Amino acid sequence: MTAHPPERALRLGVYTDMAYRRDHDGVSTFRAFIRFPTQLPPRVDEVVVFARIAPEPGRGPYALPGGAVRVVELPYYPRVTHVLRMLRAVGGSCRRFAAELDRLDAVWIFGPHPVALVLALIARRRGVPLFLGVRQDYAQYIGHRLPGPRWRWAIPVARMLDLAFRRLARRAPTVAVGAELARRYAGGRAPVLMTGFSLVGQADLVSLDEALRRTRDCDGRRLLTVTRLDPEKNPFLLLDIVAELHRQDPRWRLTIAGDGPLRDGMTARAAALGLEDVVTLVGEVTNGPALWELYRAADVFLHVSLTEGLPQVLAEAQAAGLPVVATAVGGVPQAIDDGRTGLLIAPGDAAAAIDAVRRVAEDPALRERLVASALEEVAQHTTEAQLDRLAVFFRASVEGYGRR
Repeated sequence: MTAHPPERALRLGVYTDMAYRRDHDGVSTFRAFIRFPTQLPPRVDEVVVFARIAPEPGRGPYALPGGAVRVVELPYYPRVTHVLRMLRAVGGSCRRFAAELDRLDAVWIFGPHPVALVLALIARRRGVPLFLGVRQDYAQYIGHRLPGPRWRWAIPVARMLDLAFRRLARRAPTVAVGAELARRYAGGRAPVLMTGFSLVGQADLVSLDEALRRTRDCDGRRLLTVTRLDPEKNPFLLLDIVAELHRQDPRWRLTIAGDGPLRDGMTARAAALGLEDVVTLVGEVTNGPALWELYRAADVFLHVSLTEGLPQVLAEAQAAGLPVVATAVGGVPQAIDDGRTGLLIAPGDAAAAIDAVRRVAEDPALRERLVASALEEVAQHTTEAQLDRLAVFFRASVEGYGRR
């Protein structure tokens, strides 16, 4: 028997522009995404999270694990729109990041983002293997989240940051969400891995028998959406859709899980449309058992966003055996094969959404086909499967780093 040498140690630093909180139990955040990279151990030996931690004690729903996950604290600023506070934090962020590099074998930096770009350049200059992570069209993302018209200057800045990140990607291996971003970041000497960041574990998948039993027993008229109540998610369109559906058939109901700056406006608009007993806004629901209960109590999942990366909620809905209707934006067509694993519609098209959800509700055979195909597909892209692929990609790229 041939003996194989042990794999070299891989200690991976991870930076993404997220705010964290600390209390006596440790560090946590309000963004479920952090659950993905912090599950890389034991596929890698250590994950070091570079985190801007709020000075006030507090706790978010997603705690960072201990053990092989370590936190390096960076200076705090609330968000990228606090430009002066962010700029003041850059110097300290650079110093703390650079001081940690000697203890790391590679870094994985998500952007494009001003701080992410600076940290990536430091890693490149120090000769530390650099991986980029890209989750959305940054200029489009910023354009839909501007605080007001006076912030329009931020869109060309976002485009320049994207260009700079793509130049880095010519020599830095990149993990990109969806085919569109993968194509944009390809073309250099470094490889690009197209993937998602699934938080659906193997244990979360409903069985096919259970999913089909539920589709046969339902009346198909309980809609669910899980989204942020931000302009880019176009949540007011949901109310227009359900108002027309309810006019046609009073059995239609809509549950909206999520929070955001449009929450009060959504409540007022629902009242104005006479939908108080039709629409239920349940607020933010933590990724976990309570959210899975919502998926499994619904008949159709509706997603009407104007811009996206590769939405985690689509995989969650599919894993729960829920047929999906979604707008064909960003990485959504990567997650939904139109007519096979879900139905795609044009963004902003209420009539198309109404027609699609009615088709799913009124055609049991279509509903069963969509559910069965989607379950088969999502089972191939669980958290475990994606983390395995990432670990192989990281190790192969680190081994070949000096040859690029």
